[in-house]
Amino acid sequence: MLVDTHCHLDFPEYDQDREEVIKRAKDQGVEYVIDIGSSLQGSRRALELAQKYESIYATAGIHPHEADSFTPEAEKEIRSLAKDRKVVGIGEIGLDYFKNFSLPRNQLSLFTQMLKLAKDLNLPIVVHTREAQSDTLKILKEAMPIKAVVHCFSGDKNFLQECLDLGFLISFTCNVTYKKAENLRDIIRATPSNSILLETDAPYLSPEGFRGKRNEPAQVRLLAEFVARLKGMKLEEIAKVTTENSRRFFNF
Repeated sequence: MLVDTHCHLDFPEYDQDREEVIKRAKDQGVEYVIDIGSSLQGSRRALELAQKYESIYATAGIHPHEADSFTPEAEKEIRSLAKDRKVVGIGEIGLDYFKNFSLPRNQLSLFTQMLKLAKDLNLPIVVHTREAQSDTLKILKEAMPIKAVVHCFSGDKNFLQECLDLGFLISFTCNVTYKKAENLRDIIRATPSNSILLETDAPYLSPEGFRGKRNEPAQVRLLAEFVARLKGMKLEEIAKVTTENSRRFFNF
């Protein structure tokens, strides 16, 4: 059994063949999928999918790219969505100083409010951070205790160790298969198996050999095989431990 802990099946890229995409994932042993909210509208759609399919769960949250347009009304609706039994986390939330689609001060405010919401509802968080590691850690440390996973990990070993010391999980995507991603492969080797989650971030980040094509949850099996080789483990072993990690973290 495998779990794709982070994808965006609600995106329009799947409007023409969503049923087939879900079936292909199951055919590859992907029993559960977490559809991640990245905006108010996306969180609504993620929950709709989770309510329709037993194998899909959702998170509710607002991406830092959306911080400039965040309103109290949006916070109120995210809070309402997050109370549904099929919503298993708050996210993706965090900071993105790479693209800076929203002002940093607004990103910081949004992140803080989303963390408060997660603590109020006793839900784990899915963290997005790009070129904002120092501020991300500062805010998360101030919010402790909290359960967090750093999605699509792209930091160095110092950032990795700080996250592990806080008890956070580390999630890897298919970009670890890219020819120039040896630094990420070193990070995987340095991450304890009981701290790893697997994700596709579909429709983004298709694995090597599929780049330029739409990604989908079925590819988490290829990712699991790749990670197993890096860790010197069997596929069955990495599938078991990452599924257990997913269930423990998201409580589904």
